[in-house]
Amino acid sequence: MKKKNIYRKIREDLHISRDGVARKIVSIEDGKYSSLDYNRLVKIEDDSVRIFPDDVVALSKVYCKPELRNYYCCNECEIGKIDTPEVTFKDNIHEILVNMVVSLEAVNKKKSRLMEILVDGKIDSSEVEDFNQIQQELEKISITIEAISLWCEKMKNKNNE
Repeated sequence: MKKKNIYRKIREDLHISRDGVARKIVSIEDGKYSSLDYNRLVKIEDDSVRIFPDDVVALSKVYCKPELRNYYCCNECEIGKIDTPEVTFKDNIHEILVNMVVSLEAVNKKKSRLMEILVDGKIDSSEVEDFNQIQQELEKISITIEAISLWCEKMKNKNNE
């Protein structure tokens, strides 16, 4: 059996009809033309057309799921697949913040080593392993910052409902 399309799954989990989504998009767009209507949503959810970035933005607003944009960038955009780290979204801000503190502490412990590596503007063979470990910790910080940003946006949207 084919895996359910994420855009359809989210809509169904939220118990919103396709028609309801189309109406909400019109109200969000405040009368502006949107290419995402009922018929296009059917095709997106059935994987018969490729979703556009503007569609993802509109759906992320309607569903109050900013993490949907990250999903799109990581899984459907050719550039994003290369450059965008996937954020595992957590609703628990305490868990996100603990991850941030742990990653910051790991980098803080290695900041002297990072300065040693970078001082001459080259990374020699004896420095590669340490540099890669520091780079991984910096990537964790970046992902955690994105998770905090998504969480804040989600909370802001919930308060505006």
